[in-house]
Amino acid sequence: MSRSTRKHFMLAVRGLESRLGGWAIELRWPIIGAALVLVAIAASGTAFLEFSADDRIYFSRDNPQLLASEAMENTYGETSNVFFAIVPEDRDATSSLALEAALWLTEQSWRIPYATRVDSLTNYQHTTAEEDDILVRDLVENTALNDGDERTRIRAIALAEPRLAGRLIARDGGASGVNVTVSLPGADQLREVSRVTEFSYGLADQVRERFPGIDVRVTGLVIFNQTFMEVSLRDLQILVPASFAAMIVMLVLLTGGLGGTLAIMLVVALAVMTSVGLGGWAGLPMTASSAVAPVVVLTVAIASCVHIFSSLVHHMRNAAADRNTGDPRPPLADSGIRRNAIVEAMRVNLQPVFLACLTTAFGFLSMNFSESPPLRHLGTFVAFGVGAAFVFSVTLLPALLSLVPIRVRATRDRRDAAMAALGEFVIRRRRALGWGFCAIVVALVVSIPRNELNDVFLHYFDESVEFRRDADFTVENLTGLYTMEYALAAGESGGITGLAYLSDLAAFAEWYRKQPETIHVNVITDTFRQLNMSMHGDDPAEYRLPASEELAAQLLLLYELSLPFGLDLNNQIDVDRSATRMTVATQTLSSNEVIALDRRALRWLADNAPNIARAQSAGGTLMFAYFGQRNIVAMLLGTTIALVGISFVLIIALRSLRIGLSSLVPNLVPGALGFGIWGWAVGEVGVSLSMVTAMTLGIVVDDTVHFLSKYRRARHELGHASPDAVRVAFRTVGRALVTTSLVLVAGFVVVSFSSFELNASMGRLTALVIALALMADFFLLPPLLMKIDAEPGASAPARTRRRTWRRPPAR
Repeated sequence: MSRSTRKHFMLAVRGLESRLGGWAIELRWPIIGAALVLVAIAASGTAFLEFSADDRIYFSRDNPQLLASEAMENTYGETSNVFFAIVPEDRDATSSLALEAALWLTEQSWRIPYATRVDSLTNYQHTTAEEDDILVRDLVENTALNDGDERTRIRAIALAEPRLAGRLIARDGGASGVNVTVSLPGADQLREVSRVTEFSYGLADQVRERFPGIDVRVTGLVIFNQTFMEVSLRDLQILVPASFAAMIVMLVLLTGGLGGTLAIMLVVALAVMTSVGLGGWAGLPMTASSAVAPVVVLTVAIASCVHIFSSLVHHMRNAAADRNTGDPRPPLADSGIRRNAIVEAMRVNLQPVFLACLTTAFGFLSMNFSESPPLRHLGTFVAFGVGAAFVFSVTLLPALLSLVPIRVRATRDRRDAAMAALGEFVIRRRRALGWGFCAIVVALVVSIPRNELNDVFLHYFDESVEFRRDADFTVENLTGLYTMEYALAAGESGGITGLAYLSDLAAFAEWYRKQPETIHVNVITDTFRQLNMSMHGDDPAEYRLPASEELAAQLLLLYELSLPFGLDLNNQIDVDRSATRMTVATQTLSSNEVIALDRRALRWLADNAPNIARAQSAGGTLMFAYFGQRNIVAMLLGTTIALVGISFVLIIALRSLRIGLSSLVPNLVPGALGFGIWGWAVGEVGVSLSMVTAMTLGIVVDDTVHFLSKYRRARHELGHASPDAVRVAFRTVGRALVTTSLVLVAGFVVVSFSSFELNASMGRLTALVIALALMADFFLLPPLLMKIDAEPGASAPARTRRRTWRRPPAR
């Protein structure tokens, strides 16, 4: 761009800045009407919003763990399930009452919508020898309920059977389980999951009613997915109104006026409606992560409005002070003062508000680099809201402010006294503050490595959520809900009955059972051992693998022909008998522990199982375990790109390479400090926190942009030296920075009360970073500016320059 073109462009921009406020006042009714119509059109997109109840929406379609899980399900069937933990008061799962409840629940579970298989203690297919025959039948029959000896025999068999103990009966015999495999059609998964969940909880209630003394806990993947949806709705119903109320209270307290607060909140509410509606038009689904988007839009959209309103009040106060020499608290300022103040507020804030919204949008759009679609959706929702907030704040807000009552105090000598005093303190102590802040940064940055990327996906919900309580109880009292799936190939059709293959498979299962994280291992070799023992007259000494491949094949065929409908071995053996699936239930582990255990297992197979041709691990547990690691790598790229974009925008806007680049220091420091404090206080970073840097980068730039804008105007329009320009910035924008920061902190503190841990931890860390950003803008940015932007050879004595400072006349 040539110098002449650039000059004409800048003149056009300044002309727009000077006229925009006047246009907004003169055309206020058309602007209000147009805004309402446009919002109505955009908000109609909410009719297309869908809530997703599928946990797999958190993974991109090319995610390798997702592809592995889908491949395994295509071979061995669905893993979606509902799990009932039957807990008798007397802690005897084989008592007459407990077995009767288990029998009833097993039978009724077949009525659960889309149920394809029901496994329990009672319908476990137990084999026994009868002369030369092998009998396969349910372990528990109705005749056993009143037979104490038979119940004792059932208990002994169940606790000794590796396919049951630690899976469908607790190892101490205190509880039993009913596992229902569910195959959802997928046509309307939200409705399907809801139907299954509602029916399952209804069965649990019926058990409690029919069998006093029996409690039932309900878990499983379907319940997990339903909980995701319920938490999303709860956040929308509770957090949005709570955040709105908290911000209204904060604005009333900090701005001192109800009229301006209502105008600001109306603008912000319309921005939220536009954001959600445009998301619906764009086909974005609502999930537990993206459901917090309205609250985030509320918090970030309010900043632009507060800066404009604060400038309006500042200029009205100055004008009122010039016209009032008596009563320092005049009545409502007249329309002339208000009009001039609105015009001036728009003139001085159009550029910084535009830059702040642009950089905020950059930060949130960088979330589209995330591995997780819901996190990408959150960034897009908020970017829509930020764009709408900019348009409404520079058009609708001044129109509304020209109508609502605004009272100001004409206090020439005491106006912004606290900010002025803070500015003087920073100028006098700039060297100490600069070096002191650097020392704090160094001390906290060294603790960033203390943060370990880790997640426990069952703990995504806090203990107020019923699913979380039931899941914790089930893990502590019955079996693990974390499962690791292994597809183990023999290398040829029918190869699973080969003795070498079975031997390696059995050894792998035994290795896994010795691991401290393991609760249960379900493997086909246990079935072969049981069949071999039954073939030899139930001789315990024959509980071992068959002696020949032919015998193994015959036993497997005989057993499969004896199994009832719905209880076949297709969930363990593939169609051509070339591979089997082994399922491992573990304790509730962190993502790092899951990955470490899986790597140990695969390494053991590679070193000790030469007859297993190929091994593939999969399952939802592994998907979520790798989720965080993959996401943080992607977000590092997104943050870098956002940083480059924001740097470029600031350099162009500030027309100074030196100041543009130096302005990034107070924007990067808060994130580093926040993660440093988090390293000392918590030490674990989950998947939601991997996006906080990218998200907060766009937010914290807002305050820096507004401070620099006022600083640059004082330097170039008023001709002040650097320290005096800092004074002007503190006087004119300091209170607005405090107001916006406190409102943002309040908004994200509300988010931290979400029962969904991903949102709650994100809210806590974001609130911390925003508070640190305010400190950086007050105590780090001014000393930095006075260092790099000082006149050559100037000593800039603070007191002399303070005496020569003059307030610019009101426009």
